[in-house]
Amino acid sequence: MLKAGVVQLDIRFADVELNVAAACDGIDNLAGRGAEIILLPELWSCGFDNKNLLAHAKKTPAILEKLTKKAEKYNMIIAGSLPELSGPELSGPELSGGKIYNTLYLINKNGDIAESYRKIHLFTPAGENNYFAPGNKEVVAKTSIGPVGLMTCYDLRFPELCRSLTLQGAIIVLVSAEWPLERIEHWDILLKARALENQLFIIAANICGQDPTIVYGGCSQIVSPQGKVLAKAERKACLLDFEMNMNEITEFRNQIPSLGTTQFEQIYISGK
Repeated sequence: MLKAGVVQLDIRFADVELNVAAACDGIDNLAGRGAEIILLPELWSCGFDNKNLLAHAKKTPAILEKLTKKAEKYNMIIAGSLPELSGPELSGPELSGGKIYNTLYLINKNGDIAESYRKIHLFTPAGENNYFAPGNKEVVAKTSIGPVGLMTCYDLRFPELCRSLTLQGAIIVLVSAEWPLERIEHWDILLKARALENQLFIIAANICGQDPTIVYGGCSQIVSPQGKVLAKAERKACLLDFEMNMNEITEFRNQIPSLGTTQFEQIYISGK
């Protein structure tokens, strides 16, 4: 059994200090409830405050230091997406050209950053590509609880990514997101589909509330390998947790062995 937790935040746009305090409070509370892995939403420190991304990205190392101390203190895995500054700094509102990434960090129980995943699929209808550089590498983190795949928001619409993570050994996939209310039905469907078709657990953290332009949908979830929603948040800031029976993965895969690598999947994985 593995207890998973989600901190569903009503992110305060651009208010890093308040957001970090709220996230740390949530982590403390979930630790008291026995959570061994905790997921935070996408860009949870600042939201999509795109014009000030450089300033926010400069604060990420200090935020990660806080999280590593929490992970080590509570002997838990903590993950969530933050803006990452890479390479020489740029000035101006648009930071393209490989300088700012939307990066999902996973911190292991010993406080080490096990992996970081740079969001591959940027949501171009909202102009994310004008401010972030896309990642180019899928990531399955080797953790103390087993292999964990990493995805961020819009990635959820691309089934081949989740399948690739599964074929690389992931038994849990984390989805850190800022998913809008107007398309929350898609969120519900896609989370169940990705879990069911890959026969693994999905832990998904969304935000609630709104920023200057978008109302967000909440509905963070923990979904079983059979596509059953084990726990689901409403549309307000809250903590979500559930004790997952990890044996369900093997049992269901043995019952319905649909993950045999097809010729198409071999081509996709090899890149040929």
